[in-house]
Amino acid sequence: MKISTVVCVSLLVSPGILAAQAYPPSVPRDSTRDTVKAKPVAPPTSVPLDFSGTLYTNYQYRGDAGPAKASNKFDVERVYLTFRVPAGERTSVRVTTDVFQQTTPGNDSYYRGWVVRAKYAYLQYNYLNRADWKGLARIGLLHTVFIDYDEQFWPRWIAQTPTERAGYFSSADAGIATTVTLPRKLGELYATITNGPGYTSRETDRFKDYSARLTLTPWASDAANVLRTVGVTGWIYRGATASKFATAVPGEVGPIGSALDRDRWGVHGVWNDPRFTVGAEYASREEEGEAGLNTIASPRRATDSTGTLVAGYALVRPFAGTTAGSPLSLMARFDRVTTNTDTDWKYNIFIGGIIWDFSKRASLSLDYQENTPVEGAPIAATKTYFAHFVARF
Repeated sequence: MKISTVVCVSLLVSPGILAAQAYPPSVPRDSTRDTVKAKPVAPPTSVPLDFSGTLYTNYQYRGDAGPAKASNKFDVERVYLTFRVPAGERTSVRVTTDVFQQTTPGNDSYYRGWVVRAKYAYLQYNYLNRADWKGLARIGLLHTVFIDYDEQFWPRWIAQTPTERAGYFSSADAGIATTVTLPRKLGELYATITNGPGYTSRETDRFKDYSARLTLTPWASDAANVLRTVGVTGWIYRGATASKFATAVPGEVGPIGSALDRDRWGVHGVWNDPRFTVGAEYASREEEGEAGLNTIASPRRATDSTGTLVAGYALVRPFAGTTAGSPLSLMARFDRVTTNTDTDWKYNIFIGGIIWDFSKRASLSLDYQENTPVEGAPIAATKTYFAHFVARF
């Protein structure tokens, strides 16, 4: 649902679990007597509903040269509202709405203002529930192969994860997925089949994208091992998009029915100790494009471009113990993005700052983010100072 005006939603929530109640119909009257005939009434049924949400808001000041110099604004980046409800034995439903400000026309949007769309909306079935193995399946709008996993370690409310910010793929898409949890806390396997364009767009062609992620945590079951929070991940994404000449127009040679490759893969390692979080990753992108006009004078030809990503981040909690948390965190991140290895165009991203936790559910970050082109890449340089806020409810 897309709304270009102000939307007010009122929820009356009682403490504990929300319940949707079904009330009995009106009691019929006996036509032969001026009394009410009582009938047995079934007790109200209730469905437990789990409601939660996240609010991202910030103040930002642009310090770079150019038309945006010294510009500043308060911004509500987005609000996520999540509803979870059981749908029978081993079955549940999750819906997460993404409330954000539409400032430019998107893939399916022609209006500006505040809009509401679904980011996650899926049916889940726990098909395997043994003591040593667990497995579940989902269908609908669901998590893609890697971004949601990386968000467990890097704070998304400060900046998108490296692969998402570099445009490798969307964080959610429509499709089907399965997760298998390995025994003895050894890790998990996650695999998906999705449309490809991401949750912000409808399906645009007949091709599907296939992906899988394997995460191993070999020391997680040993509580005394200092490496118990170390995880190693490998993921692969095999995608395809339709040719822009899939439907021929007069003057063209003919329709092109074959797909263009859109493949990615990456590796990731993280050490998530209570006193610090350190992560590093490498990813590669292969993209096929098209040149020419698909005519006799200008034949259509496929082009290849390859890009890479190297990223690392660290969050240090100086006053935390081995189990107790710390309200203060120091953070830093560096991304080196190569947009095309043939042209050797690159740019760097640096993020640094401090995080203060007001509580377990609300935090403030004072951070600096810089985007710097290197080696003549046609990318604008930006320098922005932020005060980020996040609230989880």
